[in-house]
Amino acid sequence: MTERVEASSRHTALGLTSALNATSTGLMPQRLHLIVALLLVADGAAYAAPCQFEAQGQGRVAAIVDARSVRLDDGREVRLAGMEATATTRQALTSLLVGRDVILRGTDDTPDRYGRQGALVFIGESDASVQTMLLTNGDALVSAEIAEKDCAAALMSAEAEARRQKKGSWADPSAIKNAESPDDILAGIGRFMVVEGKVLSVRQAGAMTYLNFGRNWTHGFAVTISKRTLPTLESAGATLKSLENRRIRVRGWVEGTTGPRIDVFRAGQVELLGANEPTGVRP
Repeated sequence: MTERVEASSRHTALGLTSALNATSTGLMPQRLHLIVALLLVADGAAYAAPCQFEAQGQGRVAAIVDARSVRLDDGREVRLAGMEATATTRQALTSLLVGRDVILRGTDDTPDRYGRQGALVFIGESDASVQTMLLTNGDALVSAEIAEKDCAAALMSAEAEARRQKKGSWADPSAIKNAESPDDILAGIGRFMVVEGKVLSVRQAGAMTYLNFGRNWTHGFAVTISKRTLPTLESAGATLKSLENRRIRVRGWVEGTTGPRIDVFRAGQVELLGANEPTGVRP
């Protein structure tokens, strides 16, 4: 993005120089029109936002159904794609959206089994999605369901910035769970969590691969990856065996009985952390 902005600035500078030289010919009106046109083009290139998928409808928000869903005035229910809720999400959504006109963007408007249309939601003509606003303020977590590379990176970046600044839910030190404390993770069974820790071993059993974070496989925290998910991870450059003895951050729904686990279905659920990197800092 920086390179595109810099290139756009250089092209604008060259264009403006040419336009200014036109003064010597007395073509002032043409010069002014050229300057305006070049500035508009440069502005569009410099500030082109990710997640600008095809528009899939619009409407006015009549009510907040829950922390991830809203109802439009025509009766449609919309699930905010790309994010999971925190304790403050619903209140933030109420402040942002009730009574506002919105545009829905996405790659598929097929309703889910609950009849909700999944979409990125934009207030009016804003370039920033509501999801990005929530993530930037620490009022939501990235779900990693958005597959498009630039959009996924933008959402993760927004969350990372809130994490660095300890905004919203990130002000709580327990917002990121320690993989070495499986009981703390198991207490949140059925919830979407972010967990960090060192992978002690990578083991395969049948069609399932396990990333084990504890030496007691029965009670320790583990990440499970099915055989059908492997191609998705490998295409993103993730070799599971290479994660052994590496620190990672993983996000997903916590399941389990004696020991907690998170099932990984998407490459975006796993982030590799630097060896000396402070907890919770890396985008």
